[in-house]
Amino acid sequence: MPQHTAKARICLWYDHTAEGAANFHARKFPDSSAGAVHRAPGDYPGGRQGDVLVVEFNVLGIPCIGLNGAPASFQHNEAFSFQVATTDQAETDRYWDAIVSNGGKESACGWCKDKWGISWQITPVARASPAISVVVRSRVC
Repeated sequence: MPQHTAKARICLWYDHTAEGAANFHARKFPDSSAGAVHRAPGDYPGGRQGDVLVVEFNVLGIPCIGLNGAPASFQHNEAFSFQVATTDQAETDRYWDAIVSNGGKESACGWCKDKWGISWQITPVARASPAISVVVRSRVC
């Protein structure tokens, strides 16, 4: 199914780095892809013709839009996160390391942030149930 036909998509705000973020996710996570790149048809206040405005992409099968907005207009925070259920410690470590080693930051109890400030919960399947209120990642907590 083409990305543009999704009825609902997550829109993530970036400081002119949406295309890089989409490509990173496509390389590091299964069922992820970078899609259409929409560029400015002409010069505009704060930008030039050809600048990337919007990028369509999927992260783990979730349709997303990366919107290149004005710097510091909105900041990502923990109110939104991607929760990734992993099958074993090796998979947990692979995703965690991909995020943190690419300019991200470790946080407590299974949480980390990517270099764009988006929060991730990388958790084993046994601990990823929504009924569990505190997620524990053994190598961090």
